[in-house]
Amino acid sequence: MQWFLSNRRFGPTLPACFAISLLACSINTTFAADATTATDLGTVGASYDGDASHAQGAAAKAAISQSSLAARQAESIVGDSFVRNDIAPTSDFTQIVQNTPGLFSFNQNGPGMGDNTPHFRGYSNGNYNMTFDGIPFNDTNGVSQHSWVFFPSPFVGGAVVDRSPGLASTVGQATFNGSINLLSRVLSPTESTSVSGTVGSWNTHVVGVEHETGQFGENGNQNLMFTVQDMNTSGYQTFNDQQRKDISFKYQNALTDNTVLTVFGSYLNLQNHTPNVGGPSRGQIAQFGNNYLLQGTDPTLQNFWRYNFDDISTNFNYIGITSNLGDGWKLDDKLYSYRYWNKQNFAGNSTTAPISPTSGTDKLNSYQTTGNLLQMSKDSSLGIFRTGLWTEYAKSFRYQFASNPLTWVDSAIPKFSETYDTTTIQPYAEMEFAVSDRLKITPGIKYASYEQSFNHLADATKVGNLNGAPSVNNSVHYSEFLPSLDVHYMLQPNWSAYGQYGTGDLIPPTTIFDVPNAAVGTVPKPQSAKTVQFGSVWKSERFTFDADIYHTKLDGAYVASPTLDANGNTVFLLSGTQYSNGVEVEGNVVLGGGFSLYANGTVSSVKDNQGNWISGAPSDTEVLGLTYLQGPWNVGAFAQRVGKSYNDGTDLSGNIVHQAFTIDPITMVNLFATYKFDKSIGFAKGGTLQFGVNNLFNQERISAIASATPGSSSANPNAADQLILTSGRFVSTTLTLNF
Repeated sequence: MQWFLSNRRFGPTLPACFAISLLACSINTTFAADATTATDLGTVGASYDGDASHAQGAAAKAAISQSSLAARQAESIVGDSFVRNDIAPTSDFTQIVQNTPGLFSFNQNGPGMGDNTPHFRGYSNGNYNMTFDGIPFNDTNGVSQHSWVFFPSPFVGGAVVDRSPGLASTVGQATFNGSINLLSRVLSPTESTSVSGTVGSWNTHVVGVEHETGQFGENGNQNLMFTVQDMNTSGYQTFNDQQRKDISFKYQNALTDNTVLTVFGSYLNLQNHTPNVGGPSRGQIAQFGNNYLLQGTDPTLQNFWRYNFDDISTNFNYIGITSNLGDGWKLDDKLYSYRYWNKQNFAGNSTTAPISPTSGTDKLNSYQTTGNLLQMSKDSSLGIFRTGLWTEYAKSFRYQFASNPLTWVDSAIPKFSETYDTTTIQPYAEMEFAVSDRLKITPGIKYASYEQSFNHLADATKVGNLNGAPSVNNSVHYSEFLPSLDVHYMLQPNWSAYGQYGTGDLIPPTTIFDVPNAAVGTVPKPQSAKTVQFGSVWKSERFTFDADIYHTKLDGAYVASPTLDANGNTVFLLSGTQYSNGVEVEGNVVLGGGFSLYANGTVSSVKDNQGNWISGAPSDTEVLGLTYLQGPWNVGAFAQRVGKSYNDGTDLSGNIVHQAFTIDPITMVNLFATYKFDKSIGFAKGGTLQFGVNNLFNQERISAIASATPGSSSANPNAADQLILTSGRFVSTTLTLNF
């Protein structure tokens, strides 16, 4: 174990793929080409500012979120200008997409200052897909993502939020509820360097440097951008400070008139003091205030801040080739690698429990993922044929040991210790038939295959002593065919409509084997989902508008049966069937004089087959945004309302009680104003000054119940319930100087 830790901790921090990426930056080809060819080829990492291919005027350019006339499913496009001007410099990817229909998130510690779990069409993180430049990324023990250590705002140039089960060509896990597709920055043809500094509430300081080479090389066929950011904050919650350092680069080389090489690399390290709990308890909030989390005065108690800390490192890297092969064929291939390494020590946040030689926990959660995403298309008189293959291999290692918070000497027997491998293969094919100039029909099929193998060491809390054996091995294979069908029709040059049927799946989490002796009677099958939806997109010079209606039928999550089978093995059963229905609309109108009004709204119902609301799913969400774009000013005010929702609880016997807690509606208002000045200041050629306020009216509200005490409910709350609250008002000022 000690060798493993030493090797991982002090060994190379970047995978071999990243080293290859750095080497690729030295390429200096003599092929005659222009770097702008990359956009024509649809190269990896394209960003969006409006509907580039079907722009209809001022409304499309001013919209903070909108669909495309070419969309074959419900989607919202967020452009780079929103990322640069309308979110805090501390932000992660959750703030980039939070104003799109049916999507919301609340951070307990401030924007980008804690691990956040966005809700999407009523479902929490783990029930939808996420990609970066088309590459799926997620934890290996379940389909979830960590917002605070992957893709802070300097890395991201926009997003396409796909609210659908996806097409056959939509690769990834848990696509049944949609995909949040993050995009890297678009490279500029001109050289620029900028230095920025941010000061904000809660002792927040951010320093950033960004450099773009512009087009360089003998024929101007290359571009390079790199960003560096250093963030330090005390955070909204007591003693939940955070230090985040990150760096990224993107390089493109138009090797020929028909082929573009793209290389992206990133590294991030985050250190903080966050206990392994969902949030403070009702009693702690009542005694110490809404922002309580840890204390710094009594080192004999478990909630002393020095006993709770994380050291997390991640990297994400890929090499991509986009090429026009001739005769209608196009190729887009990406070889990628990413790593997550979370070394955490925690003792908890109890205000009364004393420390002991075993009251702390030494924890590691880590994985290394490598893969390849190959996509090809063929244009012909019949339409467009698309095919591809996504392959991925991930190796994971996780453990927890009871430990002494004073010395961090671990107990001999782990709470659990496991390694597991996951191999994913997803080939697909779809044919977009051009029935006429206006009508396109696209049937498709995808095959999803997942192979997992596990090794569990004998432990104290999960698999047990294994009857004296040192470890146990097991494996599982999941596979399923996932068909799709969509129809797209152009009613007018500025008005389109679509209909879609799609299927999706979600494989069980690796925790199904965290049972005595890792003995599972019958391995559960993947949860399956079927979705039907219809929508329309309309655009004009002054207006953009899109709307959709959807219905999804989904298998409920697996739960362990309270009784073992005849062989003494654990049995898992589906928790029933869930139904998701809703209507979503969004639009933007140009008011004149530089003002535009954006609005979206969702009315939804996410319930099980007994009529109970799914925990955390709101009845409705709304966003209202007023923007002003005129001359040097870019100003935006955004109000988001999340309607009433419910959280589950348990009775005194441990049985689930649906809708035990009512979460009241929450309205949050953010305000940002950016002024661009072109006059020189000293050595600077110009720059921008941004003023921002998150949670303008300081709404400190309960957004969820992290952990409920048995028997507790909204009618009879228990002081030990752990709560998730919204963070207070965050004010920031950022000065950026260009050189």
